[in-house]
Amino acid sequence: MKRKSGYIIVLSLLFISMLLSIPSRGQEKSDKGELDWAKLNAGFKGATFVRNTKSCLECHDDVHGKYMETAHGRAFGLNPKGSLEAANCEACHGPRSKHAEEPDQSLKFSVEQYSAVCMQCHQGGERMHWKTSLHKTAEVGCVSCHTVMEKKSQSALLAKTNQLELCSSCHKDVAAKMSRNSRHPVKEGKVDCSSCHNPHGAPGSGMLVKGNVNETCYSCHQEKRGPFLWEHAPARENCMTCHDPHGTNNKSLLVTQSATLCISCHQYGGHVNEYRYNRVSTPNGNGCVNCHISVHGSNHPSGTKLTR
Repeated sequence: MKRKSGYIIVLSLLFISMLLSIPSRGQEKSDKGELDWAKLNAGFKGATFVRNTKSCLECHDDVHGKYMETAHGRAFGLNPKGSLEAANCEACHGPRSKHAEEPDQSLKFSVEQYSAVCMQCHQGGERMHWKTSLHKTAEVGCVSCHTVMEKKSQSALLAKTNQLELCSSCHKDVAAKMSRNSRHPVKEGKVDCSSCHNPHGAPGSGMLVKGNVNETCYSCHQEKRGPFLWEHAPARENCMTCHDPHGTNNKSLLVTQSATLCISCHQYGGHVNEYRYNRVSTPNGNGCVNCHISVHGSNHPSGTKLTR
């Protein structure tokens, strides 16, 4: 009984010590990932935080109205959490005591430096792969896609009105495919670029939101996942073997006309309905799928040829 009481006392003391060691919400927000400003830019060495927005407005009053309409402006100005957010302008622009005394352009940030500033708060989650992302290695930064000082989009502080307009400014080849006959409804706003891609980086290829092409496609097209009793190997390996997800002029996003696509792998001759020999068997250009209807796989006992 005494031993049991001793365990309870020890556990109680450990619990109390843990509570005392947990920082407040504001303190955690302030300390997490806060920059070494002098390391970011040598001009900050010896500078301190002014913590007075009015000092900034003496010169930068022209941007203040637009800034206060943004998510950062409202959060930092009206309901700051932690000392970093309470610094308002200096939360992103660094300690500006020297700049206030002698204003110049010596502390102007590069795109990469701005990204380091943003990562003070915006790290982890969808941005955990940012450091190795294709965008970062291509010298694209946070301010390349986001505008902090002015509200230009209804979501995510985008520098353009929507994701398609923003992504199209660089990915013009993909934007052209989005205007083809068969495409995902991106222009209609039912799907966004970020539905399939994580612009902040991903462990797989193409910055896909899932580990590979098929898993990304299965996010919406779950009926194509299987498992199937009779599988179609190309469909199991990579959806893009047959489909171009950004758009084509063939129906169902196919990379080429249906029957032509099939014979790119199934090249044996003499099939009674092969479209090269019997054009009558290809109404609407379907050809092979007139009979082999379960091209993604079949669970029918008699579906070994994907015919049912």
